[in-house]
Amino acid sequence: MPGIIHELLLLLMIVLSVAVVEEKNLVNAVIEYILLGLAFTIVLFQLNAPDVALSAVVVGAVVVGLFLFAIGEVRKWDSGRG
Repeated sequence: MPGIIHELLLLLMIVLSVAVVEEKNLVNAVIEYILLGLAFTIVLFQLNAPDVALSAVVVGAVVVGLFLFAIGEVRKWDSGRG
């Protein structure tokens, strides 16, 4: 049973990766990226690498924060200019 769950998570990661790249709405892309990071973290825990998983969570949180900040700044810049 854990093998099936592991393979489904890997398949989900592939689908989410394509969805992030193809998404037109940036906020939705960030949400999909968060889900991708969650699936990646679960896979790392399944592979008995909790230290790497916790590092991935921390880096993922910083990256998501930077993405959302950048999206907000670009929207402010666009609305002020247009």
